[in-house]
Order: sequence, then structure tokens, then C-alpha cells
Amino acid sequence: MFKSKFSLKRVFDLFVSFTGLVVFLPIFIVLGISIKINDRGPVFFRQKRIGRGGIPFELYKFRSMKVTASADGQLFEPGNTSRTTSFGRILRRTKLDELPQFYNVLKGDMSLVGPRPEVEKWIACYPEKWQKILTIKPGITDRSSIEFRNEEELLSGSSDPEKSYLNEILPRKLDLCIQYVDNHSIAGDIRIIFLTIKTILFR
Repeated sequence: MFKSKFSLKRVFDLFVSFTGLVVFLPIFIVLGISIKINDRGPVFFRQKRIGRGGIPFELYKFRSMKVTASADGQLFEPGNTSRTTSFGRILRRTKLDELPQFYNVLKGDMSLVGPRPEVEKWIACYPEKWQKILTIKPGITDRSSIEFRNEEELLSGSSDPEKSYLNEILPRKLDLCIQYVDNHSIAGDIRIIFLTIKTILFR
């Protein structure tokens, strides 16, 4: 039963991610050209994240930051949007910057729905919770992505954004991730996908 559930999830991931890459290809081209026009530099942003079993993988996004940003993608300043380009703000607000992660799903690094992958720095926090969370693949979206859709705005209003992320936002995210690990299903994944789309369209 366990294997059958996960093989069905993988089939679902493969079908949706492949279809998404084909359907959104014209949008990929338009966004790529727009990024180049807005701020010369690479179209894609690559960053090492930690996946299932603690294995690192390279996550892809459309670049929303200036090319002066940390070359290895490890720098994370919660609430700091000073490096975000004008077009990058649109990408982040609409979540279009996440579309290249369909490729991560196709490769098998990620799932459509699952705990959002973090950089190594934050994986070192709350190790017992992460140990359970990393038993499954990370995802493009999950309940924490919906609940904290305005995370940048929340952190930008904090006097100490990094501390707020570590002590307030991250623990809540991890609790939601653990709930997902314990109760996930294909029907639940589809519900989260539709809630994500609704949140993006009507935020």
C-alpha cells in the first residue's frame, strides 16, 4: 500500500510537471526575454537545497534578484527585498519565479506538493523535526506556502527579520510540514494545488 501510494504520486507528478513544461513553454520564453531586458544576467537562479534523505539538489527559479547577489545562492536575508529587481517583484508576487521547478519535479528531486525545501543553514535548526520531514520529497507548494504567502512583507516589518524567521515562522512551517508527512494523499495534494492557485489569483 505504501509503495502503491507513492508510485501513484510519482505518476501524478510526472504527468502534471511534463504537461506544465509544455503548456507554459511560451510563458517561459516571454519571462526569459523580460528578465534579460530588465536586468542583464542569467535567466535562471540556481540554489542548493536539501532534499529527501538530507541529499542536496539544485533548485531552479526564474531569477528575481540582481546579479550582484551571492554567487552560490546561499545568502538568505529574511525580509530583505533590496536586491530584488523591478520585474523580479512581479515574478515573486505572482509566484511565476517558481515555474522552473517543474523541471525539478520531472528530474525526481521534488514533488508538486510537499514540504518546501530549505537551505542547509535552516536544516541545522530543529533537527528532530527535519529528520521526519526529510523522509519525503520536498514540493513546489504546501500549506506553509499558502499560510505564509506574504512572508517577505511580514519579515520586512520586523526589527530582527532573521530572528523572527527562526523563532516564529520556521517553527510554524515545520509543524505544517510534519502534519503533511503524517496525512498526505493524492486528494489532499490536489486540494493544496487548487488552494495555491486560488491564493495567487485572489491574494
